[in-house]
Amino acid sequence: MMQAQPGGTADAASTPVLAIEGARATIRLNRPRHLNRLQPEDLDALLVLFDRIEADSAIRVVVLTGTGRAFSAGYDLGSIGDRTAGAEKQSAGSAFEIVVDRLEDLGVPTICRLNGGVYGGSTDLALACDFRIGVDTAEMFMPAARLGLHYYKNGIRRYVSRLGTDNAKKLFLTAEKIDASEMLRIGYLTAMVPVAVLDEEVDRLARTLASNAPIAMRGMKHTINEIARGTLDAAAADRRHRDSMQGTEIREGIAAFAEKRPPRF
Repeated sequence: MMQAQPGGTADAASTPVLAIEGARATIRLNRPRHLNRLQPEDLDALLVLFDRIEADSAIRVVVLTGTGRAFSAGYDLGSIGDRTAGAEKQSAGSAFEIVVDRLEDLGVPTICRLNGGVYGGSTDLALACDFRIGVDTAEMFMPAARLGLHYYKNGIRRYVSRLGTDNAKKLFLTAEKIDASEMLRIGYLTAMVPVAVLDEEVDRLARTLASNAPIAMRGMKHTINEIARGTLDAAAADRRHRDSMQGTEIREGIAAFAEKRPPRF
């Protein structure tokens, strides 16, 4: 399947679109007329796409982006508090929280290609990705305090663990908009680039990630996420380490290093 241009304009608004090219999968939010504001059906579609990605062992990296001039305006405010899908999802929190947590837990590395502004809940959607590369015209804000909304706990946890307590307080409690330079300064952006080189920078990082050892990366990502959440299973992390010392990946990695060639994982 050929990959659509992730920053291009779709013929019509739709649920998120998946394109796969080689080891890279690109998910594109696709409601540009409404700044890619997420609807309930988009959440269902994203969960399906995440399952497809996890089931395809050939996929080594995922890029999440938006169509048009914004990454996403967040979740449709009219749907907040309206949607639950059974007792299991109710106990896990909102439907949106479930989707963002699922993105954070994807085994393959994820890159958010921030093609423009990111607002509301979509700031957390981007934050759930492992890397965020944004254009220098991007901006973000979290309006929960203006809306009278106490944000869901895992979203606050992501803000605190990735950006620090003081930055999380500033963004949540003031509800002030910040620009790309400030997003970079506080660590929200991994990199800030001009619009003209956004794809080049995303492609470079995607190639790097796709070329590394997938089992080792999956395990280390899992361990890092557990440490960030304060839920580290030390025995499981030790087991993954020991298994890697006996695995095929390390044999290939050492051989490639000795032979001065790129490894073939």
